[in-house]
Amino acid sequence: MIVKEVLSEELLTLSEVKGMLHEIMEERLNSEEELGYELRKAINHAEMFSKTTPEKARDLVNKLLELEKMKPEIAIRIADIMPQSRDELRSLYAKERFTLTEEELDEMLDLVEEAMD
Repeated sequence: MIVKEVLSEELLTLSEVKGMLHEIMEERLNSEEELGYELRKAINHAEMFSKTTPEKARDLVNKLLELEKMKPEIAIRIADIMPQSRDELRSLYAKERFTLTEEELDEMLDLVEEAMD
């Protein structure tokens, strides 16, 4: 597959990707097309590792982006991984040039916990 031009680019959570892959799978099954190996593996991966619904994941990303010291890439990673401890959150920020206070970490963990309910 040769890509000539990228038309648009958007950061998506794994849950959102799972939803899109399921739509593609349904379309192909309805038109009696075969699911390719790569598509089957991608669907399997998304089902195995997504931890919430696409709506809750996007809502979590939007809430996280309202916080200080939050980049879109990190918000997406947090929504994908759903960290349960301060150490897990710190590992996502390991490459950043700033550190987070305990209060900031707790606020993020509260948002993650809220999204998992």
